[in-house]
Amino acid sequence: MDDRLGTSLHTGLLVTVVGAFAWASGLPALFPSLGPSAFVLAMFPESEASNPRRVLGSHIIGVVAGLAAYHMFGAGLVATQETVPFSLASARLVVSSVVAIVLTVVGMLSLQVRHPPACATTLIVSLGLLSGLIEGIVIIVAVALLVGVQTAIVLGPELTARLKTIVTNNF
Repeated sequence: MDDRLGTSLHTGLLVTVVGAFAWASGLPALFPSLGPSAFVLAMFPESEASNPRRVLGSHIIGVVAGLAAYHMFGAGLVATQETVPFSLASARLVVSSVVAIVLTVVGMLSLQVRHPPACATTLIVSLGLLSGLIEGIVIIVAVALLVGVQTAIVLGPELTARLKTIVTNNF
């Protein structure tokens, strides 16, 4: 299969599984930074960029940093609401976003879990788009599901071969 088609379908499959979870649960499990994470996992499955610790860890950092920054500086505001130029409300969201990005980058670099889509996750949270604790947990669960499906896809043939060897050697 052409790499372009294979990578596209692989990315789509990863997002479809999370989309099915969102549809079945009614929870906001699909969010913009999930797409780039799915693409990285599909495009570079054997790369360090697709390491489950890196992908999940960075998004956890992004959620925690985004929640902290939002509730310290932007609570009650949402980036999609129109605000007056140079208003305190606009400034609060800007500060929330900047603090969230800085905390996310510091966290990712400190824990060696660099995954750029987590910077988008922290903005989604710090701008009030998904800024509740439950929503933060849903983001983490969605990323864990994405990583879990990817791990099953990557390890599937290897695990099947191991099981076949075990069965053949023992029975």
